Amino acid sequence: MDCTICSSFPMIIRPPRNTICGACFEGIKCALALVSSSELESRLADRKLSNLTAPNKGLGDLVEWIKYMKNVERELNERICFLAGSLTAFADQIHTDILIKPGDGSSISTHRSILATRSGIFKNMLDSDICKAPPQDSTIPIPELTHDELESLLEFLYTGDLPPEKIEKHAYPLSLAAHKFEILYLEKFCERHMLRSLNVNSALDVLEISDICLNQKMKERVLGFIVRNFEEVAFSEKYETFCSKNPHLSVQITRATLAEARSNRRPSGEVCSPKVVGRDHGGVFRI
Repeated sequence: MDCTICSSFPMIIRPPRNTICGACFEGIKCALALVSSSELESRLADRKLSNLTAPNKGLGDLVEWIKYMKNVERELNERICFLAGSLTAFADQIHTDILIKPGDGSSISTHRSILATRSGIFKNMLDSDICKAPPQDSTIPIPELTHDELESLLEFLYTGDLPPEKIEKHAYPLSLAAHKFEILYLEKFCERHMLRSLNVNSALDVLEISDICLNQKMKERVLGFIVRNFEEVAFSEKYETFCSKNPHLSVQITRATLAEARSNRRPSGEVCSPKVVGRDHGGVFRI
């Protein structure tokens, strides 16, 4: 079909008819459905954009909505640039008032207010008598983090983001630290990264972290991935060490794999009845 939207033919030689292909038609339907969603309608109404909250919306309204969203994006970028000044205060050590000691290397100076507003655990620690001493004498130890990992943690607390190379390198320890100090946004940030980059080599590590952090949703997704790629995972170098360290998780992997194999083997609706395979002193063995 000669689509008036996506066709590669020049407009001047295109036949004079208004037809669109199925892909463009479905795309426009999805876009209009997005504009019509209740959440967006409430936001648009709050912005006094009544023409975009009318019952009947067309392509003209879609264009207006795209322009509006571009303005929102620009405003958000300006806000991010404004808030980035807090990272400068950390990088230049402007009026820092507390030290955090990592497991290795020197202590890092930071701001109590940032710690207290980002984590309830940090707030409780700062409210204790041990942290009410002068800045040079007040130190919070976090021995489970290295100096580089602690720097990345603090950078995230100041900016709410991390460069790709840092989250790639420190996702696992940062996820554990986020769970320990109840930094929910950092937990979600690390979870999204770990699931996006999930592969055979990382699956066991991510499963262990999801178990420690009590993240059942992520755990189920990783278990499903391991079951689908069980042969590769089971014959990887780290599998034996993983099983020795996490016997309960290895049992869960085995059970999930067997359950998947059984469901694939059994015809739909068929119930497998027990089979007598032997007797011993009057007992019956069944499988």
